[in-house]
Amino acid sequence: MARMSKLTLASLARHCDRLLRTDEFSDWEGAVNGLQVENRGAVTRIAAAVDASLATVGLTVAAGADLLIVHHGLFWSPSHPWTGKRYELLRRLLENDLAVYSSHLPLDAHPRLGNNAQLCAALGLKSCEPFFFEKGQFIGYKAETRLKRAELAKRLQRGLGVAPKLVPGGPTVCRRVGVVTGGAGSELKRAAREGVDTFITGEGPHWTFGLAEELGVNVFYGGHYATETFGVKALAAHLSRKFNVPWTFIDHPTGL
Repeated sequence: MARMSKLTLASLARHCDRLLRTDEFSDWEGAVNGLQVENRGAVTRIAAAVDASLATVGLTVAAGADLLIVHHGLFWSPSHPWTGKRYELLRRLLENDLAVYSSHLPLDAHPRLGNNAQLCAALGLKSCEPFFFEKGQFIGYKAETRLKRAELAKRLQRGLGVAPKLVPGGPTVCRRVGVVTGGAGSELKRAAREGVDTFITGEGPHWTFGLAEELGVNVFYGGHYATETFGVKALAAHLSRKFNVPWTFIDHPTGL
């Protein structure tokens, strides 16, 4: 058996910040990219989850991990007072010496480990170019292809593990596909302005159905959760290889 390296939380967090270019990104208020909760300083097992929540913290503790890497962190809404379920969450983190590292837009945008790059790779899209400018950075990718819409739907289902919802507003043969995981459906007009005939994202509002028809654009909604499992898995796998620590994925799907 290979000897387990001694890994400090500080060195791992510094590596992640450099790798993901955390300091270069603006984000939505509350994202708090980077280390959100410290532990006593050591990392022996990594867990990865889409969301930081009471449920995923409990599953992480059960898995024996001392670092939880997430895409959606702890502080999206006012996080005080620390009472009730919020207190229970804090207590579990501290009593179990569990650190939390969160990466939102930096992990969306990473050209190799990011949600969008990983989903493009799963779909077999080649020669991808930056797409969808948000908060001062391109966070998505687009590619030219010649792929039947039905085949793209099959590839999405294989990659996501769930059947995507199709809004068939565009051509039956997709030639310019844009990918932005998560909740980018409300920005359908922006995607169309950037020249795609097919837009893949996680979720969007009801009114985008009619808008997609008017714009002549196909929209695939693969689910916010399902489209954003890729980045945390890829990041945790990278850290596992680099630092010789085991990792596990905490699957807690929302169905949304």
